[in-house]
Amino acid sequence: GEAASPLYPGARAAVLRVGADASLLLGVATGKSLRGLKHALAAHGLEGAFKTLQTTDGHPSKPHPSMLQAAVADTGAEARHAVMIGDTTFDMEMARAAGISALGVAWGYHEVERLREAGATAVIERFEDLDAALEAVWADQAA
Repeated sequence: GEAASPLYPGARAAVLRVGADASLLLGVATGKSLRGLKHALAAHGLEGAFKTLQTTDGHPSKPHPSMLQAAVADTGAEARHAVMIGDTTFDMEMARAAGISALGVAWGYHEVERLREAGATAVIERFEDLDAALEAVWADQAA
């Protein structure tokens, strides 16, 4: 249930808000098992919110880029248009290895400075900052 895999405040609303944009595709790249991930998504009513679910069941652990490469391939997207949002240096390093922009979040496991050193182009302090941060990343990608 929700208690086993709690979400950070604002996470569910952010997923639903960003996912409502038909021009965007959401995916997950996680160290969880596929079974655990599906359980967590169901517990929070987020089944179907993500177009691709990549776990260590079928990939090497982070920071190996395999999960992100598979997510990009699954969605038909291009790595140059993708953004990895994560809370660890492993997420940032995985994104960099896959040729994908990385956006860090300040409330996770690793300190903000470490996220930046590992390749985060920006670090947000709260989910309410996500939309603007994504727009900034995509503007940089277009430049």
